[in-house]
Amino acid sequence: MKELFDIRDRLALVTGSTRGLGNALARGLAEQGAHVVLHGRRQEAAEEAARKLAAETGASVDAVAFDVTDPEAVKAAIDPLVERLGVPDILVNNAGLQKRAPFNDFDPADWDAVIATNLSSAFYVAKALSPAMSERGSGKIVNIGSVQSKLARETIVPYAASKGGVALLTQGMAADLARYGIQVNCLSPGYFQTDMNQALWQDADFNAWIEKRTPAQRWGQVEELVGTLIYLCSGASNFVSGQNVFVDGGMTSVV
Repeated sequence: MKELFDIRDRLALVTGSTRGLGNALARGLAEQGAHVVLHGRRQEAAEEAARKLAAETGASVDAVAFDVTDPEAVKAAIDPLVERLGVPDILVNNAGLQKRAPFNDFDPADWDAVIATNLSSAFYVAKALSPAMSERGSGKIVNIGSVQSKLARETIVPYAASKGGVALLTQGMAADLARYGIQVNCLSPGYFQTDMNQALWQDADFNAWIEKRTPAQRWGQVEELVGTLIYLCSGASNFVSGQNVFVDGGMTSVV
């Protein structure tokens, strides 16, 4: 049974992983023996995060920097990475952005930024790697969704639209790529105490709402996502593709 979940020596690229949720996911993979490539927009920050993660876990950790919203920049960074390290066995599309405003006041430029970072980037990075994964005949792609892949909330229309898109992008990718031995799934967190959500979990009223709205009656801790991620990145999920797995304390299961 342990061999089913074994990801030792697998090469894993995690976008948006210099801090926050992405860093916690990358740490989980590293602690299970994967060779992790951390990604950020700035090379210096990515390398510093890689040094820290390697020192703390003893894992093999590399770093890469590129703008996930620019398809040419993605390809220009991915091609040398593949030449240097090989084709990743695992891709986690985690890079994300949040902007908040009432719908009537939302700036179109902010809409474009959220959609580009949360949705288009997953297409760009996966597209840069999927041909080589297809040629090899194997790969695991995990797109990070959200409870907003299913549920909407005021002031975050672009975020909800982007995460809903990620869920359907996942299904579309699975339809095209499963025949090549590539499993594509979506991991959708509920409300977790991350840097992006700091203003929310420090708000007493919102915190009370989360505790009431979530059957588990609490926020999630980022470490609680790792087990599901390992499953989706391991041989245990070799016949699972196109699924959206919610890790949300039961929030999307109740009204």
